[in-house]
Amino acid sequence: MKRGKRYQEAEKLIDRKKSYAVKEALDLIEKMPKTKFDETVELHVKLGVDSKQADQQVRGTTVLPNGTGKTLRVLVFAKGPKAEEATKAGADFVGAEELIPKIEKENWFDYDVIVATPDMMGVVGRLGKVLGPKGLMPNPKSGTVTMDVTKAINEIKSGKVEYRLDKNNIIHLGFGKVSFGTDKLVENYNTVMNAIIKAKPAAAKGQYIKSVAISTTMGPSMYIDQK
Repeated sequence: MKRGKRYQEAEKLIDRKKSYAVKEALDLIEKMPKTKFDETVELHVKLGVDSKQADQQVRGTTVLPNGTGKTLRVLVFAKGPKAEEATKAGADFVGAEELIPKIEKENWFDYDVIVATPDMMGVVGRLGKVLGPKGLMPNPKSGTVTMDVTKAINEIKSGKVEYRLDKNNIIHLGFGKVSFGTDKLVENYNTVMNAIIKAKPAAAKGQYIKSVAISTTMGPSMYIDQK
């Protein structure tokens, strides 16, 4: 696959035989040719677990100290006082059963995260085939099935990220924007890595963190030294 000129220029800055300290890698990202948009800085962590085993799943959330750089739109499934609470807390959309046909038939996806109170999961469950493939299904482990809708909305809006394994036992997530600068990105990186390390399953044997790489949305990746 032929890469563009900007990618090739960025790649010249990287020593492929080297593992970088995280600050050093992020300093290099600052020096790379810029795109027309503010790229996300992405983290890719390969773990020594077997995601097919229920007792070796790694999934959770953490709030980044400097946010994600993205303003997420939140849809809350709730009724009565909880619906009013969600509106006051800054939810972008609040509703119940009436949203089912809008999502199913009109392909309405003008939101990034869905929060639901537990009593609404019977309703939301009917949308599983639509929401599941898009990664939008609320889940107690990610804090999006809860009675404390105010806390859930505040955390999402202030920079909560979810980490979870893919089928290759790798966690992929964005932890900020290039414009944040090295210091803020290092803080965010350390927060995510500490959360992933704490989430190590008791059943995981051998080396837990196999490799860590970071990249920008459109740029080459660099391996991070784990010492």
